[in-house]
Amino acid sequence: MGDILVGTCSWTDRELVRSGWYPVGRRDAEGRLRHYAERFPVVEVDASYYALPSARNSLLWAERTPPGFVFDVKAFSLLTGHPTRSTALPEELRGGPRGPEALDAVWERFTAGIAPLRRAGRLGSVLFQFPPWFRPGPEAEAFLADCARRTRGWPVAVEFRHPAWWSAERGGAARALLARYGMAAVAVDMNRTLPSSVPPVTPVTTSRLSVVRFHGRSAAWGTGSKEERFRHAYTEAELAEWVPRLRALAERVERVHALFNNCCGNAAVRAAEALTRLLGPTGPR
Repeated sequence: MGDILVGTCSWTDRELVRSGWYPVGRRDAEGRLRHYAERFPVVEVDASYYALPSARNSLLWAERTPPGFVFDVKAFSLLTGHPTRSTALPEELRGGPRGPEALDAVWERFTAGIAPLRRAGRLGSVLFQFPPWFRPGPEAEAFLADCARRTRGWPVAVEFRHPAWWSAERGGAARALLARYGMAAVAVDMNRTLPSSVPPVTPVTTSRLSVVRFHGRSAAWGTGSKEERFRHAYTEAELAEWVPRLRALAERVERVHALFNNCCGNAAVRAAEALTRLLGPTGPR
């Protein structure tokens, strides 16, 4: 059976810091990460979606965490087709056209930024979270092919937010597409009653990795503020639903990452702690 690593989708979220989960004396940048890494074996880097990661930070992250701890790094917004503020781009690219040359430059910066994590063996995956308008079709497939070319040799996970990808009619094609490129499919837990709800399927597309992201079950998904979209405290019963599913995934892959994205206050870390207890010994730590 593969390892199941449980963690959260941020360790720097402002509301988490304010919640008091970090003890006095460990609320600076280094102290927070060390405190988190003593309790969980994996974390998602959310900041890299909003700003290109720096090699210096990646090096510090590797140095401040124990052997075996891994980081799932979210791809920068421009690399997944999301709107990107000019101020988030390297200074020399601000105000200019965002053509192929600019995109190549951003890819180079992103690659350099995560290089220390790759060299240290601490890169769990690079998460490509595609927007809701990224629909199945030739254009999307070409985009994925380009991503696969640029990320050859990386551990890559893909989250589709348009529900058609995992519909009964198209799910098999989506699974085959990701398997062709060796990309791990991301399963999600979310409110299941909305038109935009992604089905709670758990496709396996590579033997190396499977990722499950727990977004919470708020009815404000897609419409409310960030806090409203992700405000949800998982009950033990809701988490228990996933225990057999996570174990089934671990029977098929080397490693499963279960990551909580309900980052409001300390809800994500509390859910991660509860799921860890429910799963019992599942990994190297």
